[in-house]
Parts: sequence; C-alpha cells; structure tokens
Amino acid sequence: MKKVLHNEKFESIFYGIVSFVFLLAAWQIAVQLTGTTRFPGPFTVIVRFFRSMVVPMGPYTVFGHILWSLSRVLVGYFLAAVLGVTLGLTMGWFEYVRAIFKPLFDFIRPIAPLAWIPLSILWLGIEENSKYFLIFIASFVPFTLNAYAGSTKTDKQLIGAARMLGSTNNQLFFKIVLPSSVPQIFSGAQVALSNAWMTMLAAEMIRSSYGIGWVIIAGQQVNDMSQMIVGMLAIGIVGFILATGMRILERRLLVWNRQGK
Repeated sequence: MKKVLHNEKFESIFYGIVSFVFLLAAWQIAVQLTGTTRFPGPFTVIVRFFRSMVVPMGPYTVFGHILWSLSRVLVGYFLAAVLGVTLGLTMGWFEYVRAIFKPLFDFIRPIAPLAWIPLSILWLGIEENSKYFLIFIASFVPFTLNAYAGSTKTDKQLIGAARMLGSTNNQLFFKIVLPSSVPQIFSGAQVALSNAWMTMLAAEMIRSSYGIGWVIIAGQQVNDMSQMIVGMLAIGIVGFILATGMRILERRLLVWNRQGK
C-alpha cells in the first residue's frame, strides 16, 4: 500500500514538472513566432525574478513586498477566523443567535468583497485599515458559513445520547458540536485564505506603496512588463505555498478524520 502511494506521489510530481516545462516551452515559442519585443520571454522573467530577490523594486525586494502582503492578510484573516467561527457555531447551535444574526449574514454573504472597496475607503481611508477590512470581509463569510454548516450537521444521535446522560447545552456545545465541526471549519479556512490573498492583491492595486499588488501596478505605470509578470509569478508561488501548507496542516491535525485514506 505504501509503495502504491509513493508511486502515485512520484507520478504527480513528475507530471507537474512536465506541465510546467511545457508551459515555459510554449511561452518561448509564442514569443519567438510573434517576434514581439513588448512581451518578455520566460528566461528574461526568471532572471528578473531572481534578481528582484536582491535588487529592490521600489522600497523593498520581492521578499519584502511578499512579507508586507502576508502581514496584511494575516491581520484580517485571523480576525475573521475568530469572529466567523464563533458566529457560525453559535448560529448553528443557539436558536436565538440564529434568529438575530442569520438574516444579516444572509444579506451580507452574496456581496463580493471588492464591492466593499468604495465604502471601505470612505469609512477607513486609503491606508492599512481599509485593506484589513476588505480582507476581513473576504475571509469572514467562508469561516462563518462552514462553521455554521459543521455545527448543524453534528450527529443528532450522539447529541441525544449525551442528553440522556445528563449533559447540559454548554457541555454539548464544547464537547460534541465544536469537535465535530472542526473538519468543516478547516474547509472554510482554506477557502477563506484563498479569498483573503486575492482580495489583498486587489486592495494593494488600488492604493498602496508596497506589496505584491503594488509591484504589478508600479510595473504598469512605467510599462515594465517583466516587473508585472514577476509580481504575478510571486502571487502564484505564495498562493501555492499557502494552499499546500493548509492541506498539510489539515492532514496533520485531523488524522482522525481521514477515514482510512
């Protein structure tokens, strides 16, 4: 069994590398066939990317811009995690909380995070607070929605058995509902992280002096296509690392929920 899993993992890595090499080859061929000088080839972009690790673009190197972007994400993301999970669990378990907050949440949920940009600027200005607010909104909905779904899908027979043994509502909530909702909360956490990363980039493109979104907009302003693609490459790499890290964390913390996988 372990040998089969090892082979599948090796094949996945191998095909991933092949697809990446194919993309670079197709990119280089397209540049050569079109003869354009406005769009850089893959070698030029890769060299520029590694050069940006030591040569600043604006106030920071690419690592500095990435760290600034991540710091913005973390503030809004963790605030949304605390409030969203709390609201979702309590809405699913306590009827009076659901009666008060569910209609408001259902009203806010369909509104895209980017639709809040004009209001966030009017309310909080163009500095960091507006970015934190947008990231919070983007993360809050998935956290709340998945926590709510997890709490409402708790095994009713398990709850009934606990009630028969004399458990109080608070004991049921903390010892049964909360633990059984954790897998669903982790699913929401992955969606929330992806939403937060994309929303942060959009917020930085509107108004910022540093960050990956700024790298792209600054490149556009001076018609530096290489810098723009370096920013996009950094977005993809960091997004991939974040998604992979979340999956690894889920596998490590929720081994009991893998059900023989």
